[in-house]
Amino acid sequence: MSLFLSTFSLIFLAELPDKTALATLLLASKGGKLTVFTGVALAFLIQCVIAVGVGSWIGKLSPVWVKAATGILFLVFAALSFRKISEEDSEAATNGADSKTGFLARASQAFVVVFLAEWGDLTQLSTASLSARYPDDLLTVFSASLLALWSVTGIAVALGQKLAQWVSPKRLLAGSATLFGLMGAWFLIETALQIRIR
Repeated sequence: MSLFLSTFSLIFLAELPDKTALATLLLASKGGKLTVFTGVALAFLIQCVIAVGVGSWIGKLSPVWVKAATGILFLVFAALSFRKISEEDSEAATNGADSKTGFLARASQAFVVVFLAEWGDLTQLSTASLSARYPDDLLTVFSASLLALWSVTGIAVALGQKLAQWVSPKRLLAGSATLFGLMGAWFLIETALQIRIR
């Protein structure tokens, strides 16, 4: 129980201010909280399986190219969001109910964003390190880490939905596009600096 609580607390606190929590909030602000939660939760599930499965070996992976891919992906999402603003039916699309296609598309978007952004992240490395340190308690580390990540996801989705009630859909779309663009640019700048240092 003490290992479960300490692991949960560590991962929860590390994930709260993280880029993936911010990305989840932005995605949820456009609507479809179940859609976003499903995609993000699945991404975290797979990342936790990987982190626990490979243990500390994951810490040896260089996150430079993954960070570059994430940066490019965020810039693509920013461009697509800005494009949607210029379309006549952007407001209707933002407020519309999720169709089957819309659910899959948006859940996939949430999954890809979080799955890529989480590679080499502090929470993934922490889970891997704890797994290597406690090889006889892998299930405890896995369940505590996953529950912590899902808890932060739930908070981010709820905040995103509240944000959507206070701000118009068009402004939310513009704000999220801008933030995705800034985050993407930041990832690419970090990648360039890391490559230059090497």
